[in-house]
Amino acid sequence: MLRLLGILFLVVNANCFYSSDTDVVELTPKNFDKLVINSDEIWIVEFYAPWCGHCQSLTPEYKKVATALKGVIKVGAVNADEHKSLGSRYGVKGFPTIKVFGADKKKPTDYQGARSAQGIADAGLEAVKSKVTAALGGKKSRSESKNKDSDDVIELTDDNFDKLVIDSDDIWLVEFFAPWCGHCKNLAPEWASAARELKGKVKLGALDATVHTSKASQYNIRGYPTIKYFAAGRKDSESAVDYDGGRSSNDIVNWALDKFTENISPPEIIQLVNEESMKEGCGDKPLCVVAVLPHILDCQSDCRNGYLKILNNLGEKYKQKMWGWVWAEAGSQLEVEEALEIGGFGYPALAVVNAKKMKYSLMRGSFSENGINSFLRDLSYGKGGTAPLKGAKLPKIYETEAWDGKDAEPPQEEEIDLSDVDLNDKDEL
Repeated sequence: MLRLLGILFLVVNANCFYSSDTDVVELTPKNFDKLVINSDEIWIVEFYAPWCGHCQSLTPEYKKVATALKGVIKVGAVNADEHKSLGSRYGVKGFPTIKVFGADKKKPTDYQGARSAQGIADAGLEAVKSKVTAALGGKKSRSESKNKDSDDVIELTDDNFDKLVIDSDDIWLVEFFAPWCGHCKNLAPEWASAARELKGKVKLGALDATVHTSKASQYNIRGYPTIKYFAAGRKDSESAVDYDGGRSSNDIVNWALDKFTENISPPEIIQLVNEESMKEGCGDKPLCVVAVLPHILDCQSDCRNGYLKILNNLGEKYKQKMWGWVWAEAGSQLEVEEALEIGGFGYPALAVVNAKKMKYSLMRGSFSENGINSFLRDLSYGKGGTAPLKGAKLPKIYETEAWDGKDAEPPQEEEIDLSDVDLNDKDEL
């Protein structure tokens, strides 16, 4: 009899991790809505199974956090093996599953942090903080002390997400994060650095999934951080693709630039024929590649098209740099040649201009695909000498005719009509 009672005692304790003398509230289908959903209190709820070894290991930490948060946050537990309806209601697939029921009780967030009292407590306190901030009408930022480095990361919310991301033609990488998530904290400086480097090419955003739960739910966010990619052009809610790169700044930048390159066209190589062509070709570009090709009389259409093909190939190769590419015929834009010291080595010639810094770099190597590529590669790595533009301003562009793509007709010698000349009259000759 005593042995039987002992077995029954063990069975009862196995099915009830948290007795009435702990601060963990045992939740069932009968009391769950009344205590959790219909209350104004923040709840942390563990869904467990008595046979689960990880659940058994969590028990002392969970009791500890319940005692520490007493009077601040409610801590409860559901035997989801016995009360399967509650587990199914909240999509519980494994044990233990911990959910935080914050300001929006209909959309609890999954806790993905360490299975320690401190980690669970931090998540609960963050939910309290978010609820208070929302009640005061304030905006929840990624960090209360947002630093300068994160200025290029765009803060996204349930309200602005569609307008900024879905309705734009831009490429976006969006991080869904939780403030208490350790991996998210580690990612934050890398994300900020990548955003700064990708500015003007790919937009990086961040959405606090513990506050803006509508978008987190829409994109099926299950863990933190989760990064989604939205391609350029028309988008909808089905456009999101999972980011599968590394989490260093360099990894993020390289991954994003690959996507960026897929979505951009190579630059047009524009002939300098007036001031408008200079603005169109170089405009606000970070660098402008300026080529001066031989005169059409010295290099007919096949020759010139060969040089333009080299420039087009390199424009394709460096298109992610968003540089401008222009060319002029030798002698047609003398101020350009003088300002860039072009012509002393003959034609074709090439220089790169930084209009923002009013500096330029002259290529002294061969005008070949390999030669120009080496020159541009060095410039992109910050190598190579530069010189200031004369007068610290861009040279004037004169109005000239655009090339029609044809060969030039050689100048004709003027013929003298001798029909009316008396060959015996020396004075007339």
